[in-house]
Amino acid sequence: MDKEKQILNLIRMNPFISQQELSSKVGLSRPAVANYIANLTRRGEIKGRGYILREESSIVCIGGANTDQKARSNQKVRLYSSNPVKITESCGGVARNFAENLSRLGCSTSLMACVGDDKEGNWILKETKTGGVDISQVWVFPTERTGTFTTLLDINGESIVSMADMNIYEKITPFMFEEKWSHIAASQAVFLDTNIPQESIRYLIKRCSEENLPLYIDPVSSAKVQKLPVRLEGVELLLPNREEAEILAEMKIDSIKDCQLACEKIRQRGVQKVMITLGDQGVYYFSPEESGHLPPFKTDVVDTTGAGEAFASCAIYGIMNEESLLSACQLGLAGAALTLQTEESISSHLKPDKIHEIVKQFTR
Repeated sequence: MDKEKQILNLIRMNPFISQQELSSKVGLSRPAVANYIANLTRRGEIKGRGYILREESSIVCIGGANTDQKARSNQKVRLYSSNPVKITESCGGVARNFAENLSRLGCSTSLMACVGDDKEGNWILKETKTGGVDISQVWVFPTERTGTFTTLLDINGESIVSMADMNIYEKITPFMFEEKWSHIAASQAVFLDTNIPQESIRYLIKRCSEENLPLYIDPVSSAKVQKLPVRLEGVELLLPNREEAEILAEMKIDSIKDCQLACEKIRQRGVQKVMITLGDQGVYYFSPEESGHLPPFKTDVVDTTGAGEAFASCAIYGIMNEESLLSACQLGLAGAALTLQTEESISSHLKPDKIHEIVKQFTR
């Protein structure tokens, strides 16, 4: 066994072991041991004081954390007129929802986002922590308002129009991620949404690529997808919807055949794998090894909010557990089906055995 592995194993058995003790156990000088520990820390195998070891199942989720306000119409929506609605509020944000979904699936997750020092921000932090997510890396800005996302839903639960007040995210800079890099490097993978500024997105893509850290990206919207750079080397998986894929591939998508061509064009930008979500037409998946189209799993639609994050988190859960792209997409469709059945943005029934059970039910 090489010295580095010996040192890691000894730290794993006793995280508070002294460098002098390590020195005598592995037969190296104390400065040599200090050098090994510095290298392990730089690579993210060890993080923080007390030699905290990297958790192999962990994922850092970077991007949006805001309140979701849903106004559900009691009748067919009439534009330019007053509509009777029922308003509900929940914690939201693509990265935040993704982190909570993955936590429910048993993954160790941490959130890197920003909130204001206000009641909405405090509520988001409290609820996210209750959902099992590490919130220690969230920035709290004293003079900013926490982001809000407001959507008007028609009588069938479909979104008619959405409004986002996300100005707080413009305060996030590449330097802030540089300061937290040891935490990011200590994770098994990174999930990123495009709510943060363009220069920060570019910094994270470049740094993850340089350090071979798997990066999964949700482009969020047709407006925000344009923040992505032309070159996307180092991005393991991109999860656009049809509109976002059209922008990324610079072509119209009118058929499943078009999906394949769009994926090929997106792959030319450096992405490893692509999953295009197609709403009620399911998903198209593509990688050098496998590609294909899957229809959605039939379910009663109560509310579409959160279904995209449920698909993404369950699909990435599959990828992190070394499932094929086909199997990962099936798990994603199962998670989306569960979330469509509830008014909540995150289904309380989301568990590994539940999504595997749904997959079996629909693929017999």
